[in-house]
Amino acid sequence: MYKASANVLLPTSIIGSLPRPHWHTAALGSKSFLEAMVNARWREQYEDAVSAHLRAQEVAGLDICTDGDAHYDEEIGGFSWQRYPLTHMAGLSREAALTPPAVAAASPARGHILHDQLEARVLPKIVGPLGPGNLHYAAMWKVAQRQTRRPVKFGTILPELLAAAVADDYYKDPVERCWAFSEALNQELHALADAGCPVIQLEEPQIHMVPVRGKPFGRLDIPDLVKLFNNTVKGLRQKTEVWCHTCWGNPAQQRIFRDIQSYQPTLAALDEVDADAVTFETCSSGTGDLAAIGATIRDKKVVIGVIDHHTLQIERPDQVSALIREALKHIPAERLVISSDCGMGREGMSRRHAQYKMVAMVLGTNEVRRELGIPEAECLAADSRYSLALPAS
Repeated sequence: MYKASANVLLPTSIIGSLPRPHWHTAALGSKSFLEAMVNARWREQYEDAVSAHLRAQEVAGLDICTDGDAHYDEEIGGFSWQRYPLTHMAGLSREAALTPPAVAAASPARGHILHDQLEARVLPKIVGPLGPGNLHYAAMWKVAQRQTRRPVKFGTILPELLAAAVADDYYKDPVERCWAFSEALNQELHALADAGCPVIQLEEPQIHMVPVRGKPFGRLDIPDLVKLFNNTVKGLRQKTEVWCHTCWGNPAQQRIFRDIQSYQPTLAALDEVDADAVTFETCSSGTGDLAAIGATIRDKKVVIGVIDHHTLQIERPDQVSALIREALKHIPAERLVISSDCGMGREGMSRRHAQYKMVAMVLGTNEVRRELGIPEAECLAADSRYSLALPAS
């Protein structure tokens, strides 16, 4: 069900996370979100951070906003993306311990910055049946949506990554564990949709990773992962817009793979996920897959990344517009959405860099909108009337 991206040509958004304000020092830890919101200091910092993230997106001129993933704590490599659900869902222990990943391919060599993330994996273990627990996604979305009139998208990690992260004294079988996470997340996402969230984003199904990393747990093949995704979102598209986000990773804003990877081996499978839109990393990984994406993904919207989440170099608007024009050779404007490759808040980037990347995205998109004769977005950040260095014209 298209809600946020309905009736907008070339809508712009970001994948999710933004760099945390330096003054946002309060940590959520394992405390529930609603419990934390009782504390005046924590609430003030959190609401101010969400407001700052939203305002930055509005000033840039984005059409669909996020809360910047402000509920994630400052953790090595942005590991809170995985850790938050594992410390707030039902069925996990109160105690946490250093936990090696269950998938060997996720273990970088010592001496590499990504190895530090292994030392950040201090996690609880599964000790009972999994449930939504205190995820409180609907409450988080409400805090953001009541601060802006623009639609706010909310995202979450997918079951196979959660299942690969934790020790398990209850399910024993990793595939059974994946499906238990899937059922629990589905319950939480229905509560989020019922609250009115216009876009729910499911992040990083491992479908596209199988050719390069192998089957999760040595057992979950691509068709299994498609079924797992579809179970996690079952019933949601009757209520809200669903995005499936794929990229090639960005802990600490780093590339996980030395070489550029291709989506082409798994595009047919990605076309089978029960989503309204699928995102692709097409800036940092290049445009080589666009023709295949356009030829395969024909009934969903295609979200292309036009800014690189790995680098501090700010893309120029003409670079953004050139990428969009290339995409339009293969994907009609009615089904094209403009975004970042991935999140920009996984430890390595400043707020100012992220701000100007969003501005470049909007200015480049406006160039193409102008050529197509469709309305441009207002970009206050680039309005010469408000420059401190130039006289008003």
